[in-house]
Amino acid sequence: MFKPYQSNHFFDEMLEQDGTTRNHYQGFHSIMNQFTEEELREKHETAQLSFLRQGITFTVYSDNVGTERTMPFDFIPIIMPPETWDMIEKGMKQRVEALNIFLEDIYNDGAIIRDGVIPRELIEQNPNYFKKEIGGVKIPLHNHIFLAGIDLIRDQEGTYRVLEDNLRNPSGMSYVYQNRYVMRQVYPEFFNRHSIHSLEHQLSNMHEAVLDHCPVNCEHPPRAVLLTPGMYNSAYYDHLFLAQQMGIELVEGRDLHVRDDVVYMKTIRGMQRVDIIYRRIDDDFLDPKVFRKDSALGVPGLLEAYRKGNVAILNGIGNGVADDKAMYAFVPEMIRYYLNEEPIIPNVDTYFMRNIEQRKWALENLDQLVVKNVGASGGYDMLIGPHATNEEIARFKKKIEEEPHQYIAQPTIQLSRAPSFQDGRFYPCHVDLRVFVMRGKQTHVLPGGLSRVALKEGSLVVNSSQGGGGKDTWVLKKGDEQYAQQSR
Repeated sequence: MFKPYQSNHFFDEMLEQDGTTRNHYQGFHSIMNQFTEEELREKHETAQLSFLRQGITFTVYSDNVGTERTMPFDFIPIIMPPETWDMIEKGMKQRVEALNIFLEDIYNDGAIIRDGVIPRELIEQNPNYFKKEIGGVKIPLHNHIFLAGIDLIRDQEGTYRVLEDNLRNPSGMSYVYQNRYVMRQVYPEFFNRHSIHSLEHQLSNMHEAVLDHCPVNCEHPPRAVLLTPGMYNSAYYDHLFLAQQMGIELVEGRDLHVRDDVVYMKTIRGMQRVDIIYRRIDDDFLDPKVFRKDSALGVPGLLEAYRKGNVAILNGIGNGVADDKAMYAFVPEMIRYYLNEEPIIPNVDTYFMRNIEQRKWALENLDQLVVKNVGASGGYDMLIGPHATNEEIARFKKKIEEEPHQYIAQPTIQLSRAPSFQDGRFYPCHVDLRVFVMRGKQTHVLPGGLSRVALKEGSLVVNSSQGGGGKDTWVLKKGDEQYAQQSR
């Protein structure tokens, strides 16, 4: 079935350069070979229908119009041997720990600024830096990052690299669970002879991490809620799923009220105090008394309750200064500065367009680079040089010249690929991995995470809003690789 499939000069997750199957995929490959082409088509269609029936959707915005779509799903999983996952898990804990210390530092002492490790203006001129609003506030566990979503890629050598840090409102965890659910329902044969790390207890760990953030003036037992912008938000399914699975109330801003600097939730039994808010609303909309005055999504007076230790807000306010695409380049230095360690997982090389020399070089080589707006996400306002037209390159050149501080550039990495089955055939697609790190009194890393795949043939963009889809991600337990060897 893979005869027309060529891995070429890309690193392939499943296949060696000579076309043979990697050891840890042997068991899966042998089972898959038992299916007929018609069976594969039927299973693929059943999987897509499962997502549709469960209402697993996201919203794509184009020309100010929102279109509801189901998440495209590909049944060939990304499989990791245990030693690979051990390295990723350690690297994720290291990176998020350094980023959290950085946030605690810049909102208090600012040692990293005084010592000249990071340029002062890069922090103080960042629109997501709220020193005036929250500087000096003592937060539970000194923990600004309750949930992080770190995006990883593999280059042509198979080396993992961090592509992006998401420390504000990372989404997608619900899709990890639904991908696994659909795989177990539609392809039970794959699980009969594999020993895979379970996801079952991870949402209990997440709930426990939420409750660990009980504020100074907390009632016992603490009451936590998940604050959503509402059903029209593109990630609403994610909000609904997590609230249900953790057993906490899903609320909107209109359901909350602040009285005497204490937050209350309206219920049929009257007002009940709220101690912890896992918010999925951006900083700008949280409190119209402090941030955007036209916000109808937030809660007036919420920030004062936060300052006085009467409520915890997860993730922390002002985290955006740490996951800015310009700040990303300094994370390896943060790890060395705060932890006195070398980064376990490296960055992708990054060039600052605010730097005159780097900008001059980049403008001459835009056709070889990826250019990103430091404030954008979801694959928007991004140039992929090798795939761009002359008109697109000229347009981005003008943008960079007009607002150099707003852009960074990176070399075009030959992202790793994996086989995908779409439209009745197998073909290679580029993939990345979003790893979720949950932090309370302990740190947990969700085994595997969300593998995203660029289903449009030849595309490098994996975001669902740009035509990407998802794959299940398996982390093999120690000993499972022995079966892979025996099945060869």
